[in-house]
Amino acid sequence: MAKTQDLRRRIVSIRNTRQLTKAMKTVSAAKLRRAQDRALAFRDVNPQAPVHILVIPRKPIARLSLAEEGDEELLGHLLRVAGRVASDAQLEDYRVVVNDGAGAGQTVFHLHLHVIGGRPLSWPPG
Repeated sequence: MAKTQDLRRRIVSIRNTRQLTKAMKTVSAAKLRRAQDRALAFRDVNPQAPVHILVIPRKPIARLSLAEEGDEELLGHLLRVAGRVASDAQLEDYRVVVNDGAGAGQTVFHLHLHVIGGRPLSWPPG
């Protein structure tokens, strides 16, 4: 069972690396909001609000539930970047969303945080 899970993670990692490489190539300078050694932030191509920015780690992680213990610092860093991006966008109120799996709405299987704002947001979402 452990070998099967390890193989699955490697396959997912390969797919994620390809998706991330493709995403990085398609992000124009106009869409890029923040670039750091561990994360990128750029405008979503399908925005759901006036401000909709994605924050992604450079490290390939398919989804939050597949993050490992050693990723804790990186996950915290992503939240800090989300806060900085919201501040840069002059958002006073905003939402940070992480979809984990297809059933939750994840369509790109590389972990990413949505920073959404610029309009009133209702609850519950979706």
